[in-house]
Amino acid sequence: MPNDNDGKPNLIIDTLADAVGALRLDDDMHELAKAHGELEPKAIEKLSANEARQQPTIADAVKHLLQKQGRSTDPEALVPGVTRKSMSIPARGGPLHALVYTPQGARDVPAILYIHGGGWVIANAEVYDGGARGLAKQTGAVVVSVDYRQAPEHKFPAAWDDCVDAWRWLGENAAALGADPARLAIAGESAGGCMAVATAVEARQLGLVAPRHVLAVYPVAQTGSLNTVSYLENAIAKPLNRPMIEWFLGHLLRTDADKQDTRLDLEHAGLAGLPPVTIINATIDPLRSDGEHLKDALEAAGVSVERKIYTGVSHEFFGTAAVVAKAQEAQEYAGARLRASLGVARA
Repeated sequence: MPNDNDGKPNLIIDTLADAVGALRLDDDMHELAKAHGELEPKAIEKLSANEARQQPTIADAVKHLLQKQGRSTDPEALVPGVTRKSMSIPARGGPLHALVYTPQGARDVPAILYIHGGGWVIANAEVYDGGARGLAKQTGAVVVSVDYRQAPEHKFPAAWDDCVDAWRWLGENAAALGADPARLAIAGESAGGCMAVATAVEARQLGLVAPRHVLAVYPVAQTGSLNTVSYLENAIAKPLNRPMIEWFLGHLLRTDADKQDTRLDLEHAGLAGLPPVTIINATIDPLRSDGEHLKDALEAAGVSVERKIYTGVSHEFFGTAAVVAKAQEAQEYAGARLRASLGVARA
């Protein structure tokens, strides 16, 4: 059932968010934000999960902006030299759909498990094509982007179980993809960034193959407090704000006790022994402070970690390299970090 005002954003807050965004965002990021606004997204926090899944995404906004600019929207034209196919991965909760990105001529290259974002409720691997495809290009690795089960139909920790199962499968089947099973990494965005770190921790606990690197792009690192510096600073930011995160958690969690589970509360997880970690953050993002706290926790656990903050961009910027310069920079930076750990020379 539609909620108040049929899901339309509060006019005053929406106008204020746009005005603040115009002041803080880089020009190209602002153009993308305006393109997203032209698609008339409703307020996620006022919708049902099914309604929210129908809303225009930042990927839709990229396509819209490219069309306005008279440019191709073909992903293979935007990122040449990378092909994509669909496949199914077996898991305890049922088969998982996955998209496999293969660089041209790939043979005995590394492989990366890529975990998409969307607050554990919305979006899918297709929506996050830009990030996964970009990493395949930047690293020369085969990238497997998995669609995990989502809340509220499948509450915590179903998605985490699926990611662990996908990681186990990749370790056992990388060679069939033309990849080297001894050179694997995990990457994820937002909710997927949280699960990337959690999967690396659980892989160690279960004795599965160890990743050589973990890339966490604006990860959720805790859900106990939505009053961090960046949550307060970006409470009405776009495309992610504090009410949306409250809505995501309301769909995800079984009880409030789940907030203390170390698969969500990464700051208190057993992080010692993890491989090198790269954290990418955006200034205009409620999750920026989570990245800072995770970096501190990793350093305290003796893990090699590097964090880079990109100014003038917002949450979801990483996969927008077709139209946002700092997204391209971030993908190149992530690619360099992953290549160093995976033993890949720059082509």
